[in-house]
Amino acid sequence: MKYIPINFQKKYSKINEQWSPKVIAKMNDYQFKIAKIEGEFIWHKHDETDEVFIIVEGSMKIEFRDGSVNLKQGEMFVVPKGIEHKPIASKECKIINIEPSGTSNTGDTKSNRTVNGNDWI
Repeated sequence: MKYIPINFQKKYSKINEQWSPKVIAKMNDYQFKIAKIEGEFIWHKHDETDEVFIIVEGSMKIEFRDGSVNLKQGEMFVVPKGIEHKPIASKECKIINIEPSGTSNTGDTKSNRTVNGNDWI
């Protein structure tokens, strides 16, 4: 077995599109996904799982129907399952999501932003 660390910056350099998470690791039934985001995403929720956002670079806001949370580099937030939310980044932001394998990036909502969530880089 080879013991090779995962370098976030090298992985981010392989991503050209926004809002298209790529899997970089798997732990048990959970995937670690990275993405570059900018602009507004769509309102959605995940009925079966919480969703973790870790900010690697930049800042973002997550809107909820009853408020919002602002996140900056070095911070994280867990969106509880079943809570409708909309991520927003005014400038490009690099994030990590941790969620069960096969979780759709748009949760219960299907749109042109839905990706299969299983693309590895």
